Amino acid sequence: MSLSSVSLSSVSHVVVVAEGQTRELPMSPYAFGAIAFVCFLVLLGVVWMFRGTAQRIAVGHQAHGRAHQHDAHGAHTEHQGRHH
Repeated sequence: MSLSSVSLSSVSHVVVVAEGQTRELPMSPYAFGAIAFVCFLVLLGVVWMFRGTAQRIAVGHQAHGRAHQHDAHGAHTEHQGRHH
């Protein structure tokens, strides 16, 4: 017996054993796709909730910077409210 015939015999044995040990899925393959689609929609909803956050933060920092600007006479303007 040569090495190639032994390995070919082993491979065919593994294939036969694997064919006999199949397992059924607990639900339809379409159900797995539907669950994945719903999960992606939920993740899209989470991302969509934060869609304007960067713009709001940038506007907030610009307003905060303008409150600390000096007036025409060099005096510091009043800033009402708490600092971040």
